[in-house]
Order: sequence, then structure tokens, then C-alpha cells
Amino acid sequence: MAGQATSIIVDWGTTSLRATLVSQNGKELDHLETEQGISSLSKGEHEAVLMAALSPWFSAHGALPVAALGMITSRNGWIEVPYVPCPAGPAELAAGTVRRTLPNGSDLVFLPGLNDPARRPFPDVMRGEETQIVGHGLVPDATIILPGTHSKWARVKSGRIDSFQTFVTGEIFNLLVNHSFIARGSTQPPVEDPDAYRWGLDEAKQSTAMLSLLFSARTGGLVGRLSADQLRSYVWGLVIGQEFRQARDAGWYSEGGAAAIVGNDGLNDLYVVAADVFDLKTSMGTDDALTKGALAVLQQTLA
Repeated sequence: MAGQATSIIVDWGTTSLRATLVSQNGKELDHLETEQGISSLSKGEHEAVLMAALSPWFSAHGALPVAALGMITSRNGWIEVPYVPCPAGPAELAAGTVRRTLPNGSDLVFLPGLNDPARRPFPDVMRGEETQIVGHGLVPDATIILPGTHSKWARVKSGRIDSFQTFVTGEIFNLLVNHSFIARGSTQPPVEDPDAYRWGLDEAKQSTAMLSLLFSARTGGLVGRLSADQLRSYVWGLVIGQEFRQARDAGWYSEGGAAAIVGNDGLNDLYVVAADVFDLKTSMGTDDALTKGALAVLQQTLA
């Protein structure tokens, strides 16, 4: 394996540091994860933490180049890397990287995020998801859905990421079930109810009045028609259903159209069901899309 390893991909977020040792063609050779996300670190601590985490790989394989992406390149991370504007592909993203050298001589390449200047009232942004899109593939033209706390819908066109839009679906869900009076009282530990989830999706498909619809999570319990076991899944249906309805209205897809679901934030199965309810055909991306995308940008940078 020593001769195969060619680089390291580091996905460094708010709560964790994930690193993957990869070969030239993007094959994963080893993986590690720590809880040393950027929220647990102070300025000036990042380099030492990274070197400690990667030291076994450096000892075994030498001074491999490292690509770092995610919130580590935000203003709250190690170094803020400016966003690259859409449309953009690997070449444009590579041109926006920032390079440093680690104490062992390894090239450290900070990957930029992406923004969409066409969004209103302000440009939309992503950090990390753009590498997943690149790793999934930029041909043919397609619509890509990236579920998450801040879900993204993106359009690939002419071999580049042409545009995208963020829906704060996961964050709204967490606020509702954890901090609101509306959805208080769901069973703990959580119970997943597929029928209740579809119920919420169906209600969302029929209603444009989201702020009114959300209150049904409260009134359903008051009239004895929505149980504590059903509540969590029903709320998921309401918020994901509203995302699909609004994405359709915003022109991201038409009924009978197709999209790819990329990423693995634990929500993919829910989005597949939602797509079925909203008459959208879906295909699934691979789990290694982020690694392959980051490697494609890194190789452009070091070429």
C-alpha cells in the first residue's frame, strides 16, 4: 500500500476532522475521523492538530500532498479562502486554492468554496458540496440534490457547476423538533414512521402556506390524530415536502424530470421518497464523490 498512496483529502468541519488516504485514481486506502472540529480549536492550533492526526500516514508514505476543504477554509477556520463564482469546474476551483507548506514539507492546498452571484437578495454559498458535485461528474447536464442541514440544489451545465440554491431544511427541522412549542412532545428516542412521513409530504404538496401548515404538527396532537410516535416523521415530511415544492416552483425541476441525489448526510432515503411523491425520478451518487472531487481539484492545482 505504501507505493499506492498519493495524497490525503481532509474534510474539516465544525464538529469533526475527517481524512482519507487515497491513491492516484481516488481509491480509498485508509480513513480516520476525530472530534477536533473547528469549533473546538483556537487560532494557531490547526497545524499542530493536523500534523498529529496525519503523522502515521506521513511516517508510512512520506510527505504526501494534502487537500483541505469544508469549514476549515471559512472565516472561522484556519484560513479564509474566497469563494469562486459560478459557473465553475475543477480548473476554476483549482485557480482559487491557497497553498501552504506543512512542517514535514507536504503541500497543503486549501480548496475554495463556491458562490452563485445570481441569487437574490444576496449571493448563495457552499463549502464542500462543490467537491461532491465535481466527484459525481459534470457531464451530462443535470440537476443535483445534496441533502443536509443546508440542502443544496445545483445545476450542472457544459461541464461546470452553473448555479445552485440553498434550502435550510435540516436546520428548520432541528429547530422545530428541539426548540419549538409546535413540535414538542415527539417520542424519545426518536421513532421513524414512514407513513407519517408520507402524510407530511402529501400535506406539503397541497399547501403553499408553509407557516400555517407547520402549525398542524401542533393541532394534530391536540385533536388526537397525530401521535407522539408519528410527530417527528410528520414534521420531516412537512419541511422536506416544502423544499421540493419550492425547488419545483423555482425551476429546479419539472414533474416527470430527473435529478441525482449526492452526498450521505443520513437523509438520502427520505429524499428518494419525497422525489417519488413529487414525481421526480432520482439516481444515487456514490459515497466517494467528495474524495474524487477533491482529488480532481488537487491534481489540477499540482499539475
